[in-house]
Amino acid sequence: MRSRILAAGFLAPAIVFFALFSWWPIIQSFIISFQEYSTDSAKASRWIGLENFRQVLVVDSDITAVAWMNVLLFVALGILIGYFVPIVLGIAINEMRHANSFFRIAYYLPAILPMVVVTIMWKYIFTPEEGLLDALFRWVGLQPVGWLINKSTAMLGLVIMATWKGAGATMIIYLAALQGVPAELYEAAELDGASIRQRIRHITIPQLLPIMLVLLILQIIGTFQVFTEPFIMTKGGPARGTYTVLMYIYDKLFREYNYGQATAMGLMLFLVLVILTVIYSLVTRRQEQNR
Repeated sequence: MRSRILAAGFLAPAIVFFALFSWWPIIQSFIISFQEYSTDSAKASRWIGLENFRQVLVVDSDITAVAWMNVLLFVALGILIGYFVPIVLGIAINEMRHANSFFRIAYYLPAILPMVVVTIMWKYIFTPEEGLLDALFRWVGLQPVGWLINKSTAMLGLVIMATWKGAGATMIIYLAALQGVPAELYEAAELDGASIRQRIRHITIPQLLPIMLVLLILQIIGTFQVFTEPFIMTKGGPARGTYTVLMYIYDKLFREYNYGQATAMGLMLFLVLVILTVIYSLVTRRQEQNR
């Protein structure tokens, strides 16, 4: 009992701090989403029930639908492109016999840079006509694309930038997982005459599957919260082609000062992330039980 009381005493400050700056804002946001909230001390907030949700889902249905569809598109492109790049890089560097330390550092460097710096840098890379990519396209005889001014390519440009930024950090996780693969498996495969492709298919990929599934769920959770990239690079354009859920919340909160509708949309996003987090917890728990 004494040890439990001592442990509770050490944990109490952290719990109070976490409750004050995490749990209480969540509870407060939940309450505000059902109110016509006012920051004016002369005007009290008024309980309006589900009116904020009706405004978001019915009155602003077109904008809301566009925001959610863009987020789902970003998630899908992130999985198709960004999810597999660090896997390929991790396996390739792990198979190298020379200069693998150099490539580890080289691919990890973008993860060190702040997101704002990266987005501004890539904004200039994607600049129409004068940007680096369009210049390379003209140099090889192709027509300039105009990545961020074309609705069909703007989201793809954001995914390419996000992949460049985050692939290195995820690659390090895969490399760490590959260090745990027993060397005897590779030695036995080489003695049996297995090629690199066969070793990757029958040894590397099966050993990486658990961590691949966990990182897939974490990537989906992260990409649902995309904001900085479209906010700085495209402002949600062109023609709302990169307008996301968090940008909708930002507009409602800081431009229209409509706290109720902003928190209503935030609550819906929160519920989606809770579901994904529960799935993540179930997956990790099952993996621990199977070990």
